[in-house]
Amino acid sequence: MLKHVKVSVVLIAVSCLPVWAQRSNVRAGRGYREAADFVMAQLALKPGQVIVDIGAGDGWWTKHMADRVGADGRVYAGEVVQNKVDAIRNRYVDTPQIKAYRCPMDGTGLPDHSCDLVFLSKTYHHLEGHVDYLRHLTQVTKASGRLAVVELHMALASGQSKDHAWQPGLLTQQAEEAGWILQTYSMIPGSDHFIAVFIKPAFLKAKIDEALGARNEDS
Repeated sequence: MLKHVKVSVVLIAVSCLPVWAQRSNVRAGRGYREAADFVMAQLALKPGQVIVDIGAGDGWWTKHMADRVGADGRVYAGEVVQNKVDAIRNRYVDTPQIKAYRCPMDGTGLPDHSCDLVFLSKTYHHLEGHVDYLRHLTQVTKASGRLAVVELHMALASGQSKDHAWQPGLLTQQAEEAGWILQTYSMIPGSDHFIAVFIKPAFLKAKIDEALGARNEDS
């Protein structure tokens, strides 16, 4: 009888975890990790930048980004359960620019205007209140800050994987409502996943005005 009681308690504890903390092997995805160089090229990271990887999982993408921002940069690896935070810290103890931390469910827990990029890989579909969350990310990022989202394309999903996919059009609509504008979108080669990168309209407009001004001076 005692054994049955213990098993039921464990099952309840697992079922109460946040959904995106339970997703360890729901779907590994086809090919999107193999296209890491392509994804990194879309991010166009620079040495010294500050990144936050929300729903960092095993820290795989975190490490790729840490290698590119270098020792002078920083990559915050956010997870909502402590055992995943501890696992990332232990795995990348020799990469000091990786800062694993336990983040809240409704935000990043980071100061305003502190990040150059927010990265979400297979995390967005687990969030609640998408527009509010995206609006929060406009505050966390710098004026030139960007947002990158990797997700399984809904049109290419089937069966249970549809619960772990998203529509690019809906993502763009929600992002624009929250104050972002789509900068680039692409299917990840050899995979059924897409990557969308967003930027802030005010920064993009300033860059366009700057380019037009320089062109007028040359003419």
